[in-house]
Amino acid sequence: MSAKNIWVRAIEVFLLEVVVFLSLWLINDLVAGIFTLIIPVLCGSILIIAGIAELLERSKISKLYFIVMGISVITPVLVAAAYFYIMGKPFSLNI
Repeated sequence: MSAKNIWVRAIEVFLLEVVVFLSLWLINDLVAGIFTLIIPVLCGSILIIAGIAELLERSKISKLYFIVMGISVITPVLVAAAYFYIMGKPFSLNI
């Protein structure tokens, strides 16, 4: 897979995640807030563990995997920040 093709796929994943999370925020604030807290933590943890494992022993995992995991950490937070900025609401989980 060429470097240009990797970035095209990464942009596609980013835009797909933006659409999914933004629609989730528009449909249900509570569920979107919970997903926004859980998904970056899970993906970040997996990314750190995979990065450490990759440093210890080189594998054939594509660079795209690490890019997509990084995007999955950042995108929910960016979408939540944009949603609250546009809607003018403070962030709160009323559980």
